[in-house]
Amino acid sequence: MIFKIYIFHKIILDWMDAAMGMPSNIKLMVDSTSDLSKELLEQYEISVVPLYVIMGSQSYKDNIDITTGELYRRSDEEGINPKTAAPSPADFLHFFEQELTEGKQILYISMSSKVSSTNQNAHIAASELPAGQIHIVDSMHLSASYAMLVVRAARALEAGTSLEHVIQDIENVREKVNIEVLVDRLDYLYKGGRVSSLQHLIGNVLKVRPVLNIIEGEVRSIQKYRGKMEKALDGVVQKIVTRKNEICPNVLIIAQTFAEKMAEKLHTSLKQTNHFKDIILIEGGCVIGSHTGPGTIAVSYIDL
Repeated sequence: MIFKIYIFHKIILDWMDAAMGMPSNIKLMVDSTSDLSKELLEQYEISVVPLYVIMGSQSYKDNIDITTGELYRRSDEEGINPKTAAPSPADFLHFFEQELTEGKQILYISMSSKVSSTNQNAHIAASELPAGQIHIVDSMHLSASYAMLVVRAARALEAGTSLEHVIQDIENVREKVNIEVLVDRLDYLYKGGRVSSLQHLIGNVLKVRPVLNIIEGEVRSIQKYRGKMEKALDGVVQKIVTRKNEICPNVLIIAQTFAEKMAEKLHTSLKQTNHFKDIILIEGGCVIGSHTGPGTIAVSYIDL
């Protein structure tokens, strides 16, 4: 039945496009690890497929059934180690069918396929629906760097760029997107298996602040700062300021989880460079927060 409804809507919209010269009706979709603000989602009419956060025997939809504050409170008070899970193919099928019945083509930009089965499950769902109407692109990123690509795609579509060229642009530029993630506490990385017990102990004693990067779709740490978070943040700022002429000035994105003051400080410091035209602040969701912990701050930018 859904296919008949879809075909009817598609015929009507194709006729209208031909008569009025309108571009194709494209629906942009993401998953919740993009951490886009409510304002951005509404501005560009972006739909979000939530991942799941698992606390003990309970499963919650990211930023729908549970907040980051509740996650951290329960983790600390109850000693629960939060885990995460990808949306199922059935979840994606539900979201895809809803848009197809409205006669829309779908551009789904996913989180990195290297760290989750989310992208794979989207492909499984798309294989059960009419071919050529669902376009899935792997961002190869998470949180702020993922959001960077989504905002870039949304603005290009809004400006009338063809879907084909938008997809090509994402695939070309994703290797140039950088993210610096400064982690305050090693507890959550340790719980998630990202650091060993020895590294956890030494890091806490010496106040080592790892900087996480995303390279070829995978999370890696290639730099560390020792001392207070403010000192480490100054190091990140200095790195960006030193390289600013090698960085695209159009957009820079700052993400934070319970680090509002530091995010504002970072925003002020980078704004004073007079290099970046648009600096966007977003808040990390439960999925990202369950791996990095509170007090985390990230900044993403694109190399020229």
